[in-house]
Amino acid sequence: MKAMICAIAVSCALATTALAKPMVYCSEAAPEGFDGGMFTALATHDAASETLYNRLVEFERGTTQVVPGLAERWDISPDGLEYTFYLRKGVKFHTTEWFTPTRDFNADDVLWTFLRMIDAKHPGAKASPQGWPYASDMEFPTLIKKVEKLGDHTIKFVLSRPESPFIANLGMGFADIVSAEYAQQLEKAGRAADINLKPVGTGPYVFKRYDKGQQIRYEAHPNYWRGKPDNERLIFTIAADGAVRAQKFRAGECHFLAYPNPADIPGLKADPKFTVLQNSALMLSYVAFNTQKPQLKDKRVRQALTYAIDKPAIIQAIFQGNAAPSHLPLPARMWGYNKSIPAYKPDLEKARALLKEAGFEKGFDLNILVRAGGSSGNPNPKLTAEMIQADWKKLGINAKITVMEWVELQKRTKAGEHDITLYGWASDNGDPDNFLSPNLSCIAAESGENRTRWCNKEFDALLDKAKRVTSLKERAQLYEAAQKIFIDEMPWASLAEPLTTVAFQKNVVGFKPSPFNSNNFEKVSVR
Repeated sequence: MKAMICAIAVSCALATTALAKPMVYCSEAAPEGFDGGMFTALATHDAASETLYNRLVEFERGTTQVVPGLAERWDISPDGLEYTFYLRKGVKFHTTEWFTPTRDFNADDVLWTFLRMIDAKHPGAKASPQGWPYASDMEFPTLIKKVEKLGDHTIKFVLSRPESPFIANLGMGFADIVSAEYAQQLEKAGRAADINLKPVGTGPYVFKRYDKGQQIRYEAHPNYWRGKPDNERLIFTIAADGAVRAQKFRAGECHFLAYPNPADIPGLKADPKFTVLQNSALMLSYVAFNTQKPQLKDKRVRQALTYAIDKPAIIQAIFQGNAAPSHLPLPARMWGYNKSIPAYKPDLEKARALLKEAGFEKGFDLNILVRAGGSSGNPNPKLTAEMIQADWKKLGINAKITVMEWVELQKRTKAGEHDITLYGWASDNGDPDNFLSPNLSCIAAESGENRTRWCNKEFDALLDKAKRVTSLKERAQLYEAAQKIFIDEMPWASLAEPLTTVAFQKNVVGFKPSPFNSNNFEKVSVR
């Protein structure tokens, strides 16, 4: 009886490492679901893309280098319009309580995965009531002219125009390859949406159970094509509060802790039982202005709000030295970053003058929507909002702060209910387009993924041209020009480039921090 009780308790799971070899990860947020094509949140891609799925191409762990995944190799036509992928043979899908595959991975699975995202009439499209945000914001429905099956293990994408980041984009979580056989089975049964609730992939771990908002359980994929993971079980235990995660970690309730509160980092570093790694990920945190709201339509108002923010005070109080200030929509170490653009410095007099010019000398009211708990991009969104609230009060601006769970915040800000929200972005593929198109393009404004709702045709044209040329130098120049428009229009106020901090028990080996701020446990072991 004791053994049965122990088998379902996280703390006991750690105590029986030698027998079951589980690894427990203290995660900061609940996933939105388990189909990477449907969502954009980092916590979702940790829980789905990094555990359950593979993609045609992937990124070498710890780098931005594209390497073969489910495609062993690929060819690109001289005109940049045709991409032919030669698929890996013998790759097994997961066998679960709800699905037993009758065949290996093949070209039909690639077809289904992408056609559902680019063709609204495809039977797989109905699986996602909220649509396919990444595919939509990167214009895949118009970019991909057709996807052709040339054989069971050969598939060709034909594009309508050249797209320089295309290969890197296919390494992102939204391009997780799903089982067409499973999807068709669900479609026949009238349960298409179950592909997100009861996932089936080819990845290193098999989904077992999700206790909503509390815990996710996985088991090692016994027939994984790269070799079965060392850990028989993987458990995500979810706690939005960084202090709670650190407490669980110190108590030995989890092997791996991501994004502790800055105040806890020195103590974790000093403890010989733990290993602490800090990494400068390609990541930004920012204050998004909903430019469709009457009081925020005028760029002078947005500039004034930016001048009023005491960014150095926020970085000191919130990040406690674990971040660098930011002012552009790209991280400073990303290629294409415009070093010639000076940062806004706190200047209340300039802010007041701009508000007066815009006709808001007496101020106005607005709301700020923020997430509960911290994240990799901001360890304390509520306190950050309160500091900004105090800064803006000096201008006569009254800001009401509303705190909500992460999934609810995403839903409400996508619907445009916010005046202001605190948001962040971590790179998915190491390309500047991945920051600019999903967050600031006109098509992303239309879908709601662009939380600023800002649409600037000149800015959009520069992004479009940069995707069509192959020269990195020319692309960088185009992105530098786009940033000049951004800093003048100020659709959001960049705050910081946070350091990513992860801590793990000394018996954990094999972890490599990602420049994309994701957490991959495929080659991580508990000894």
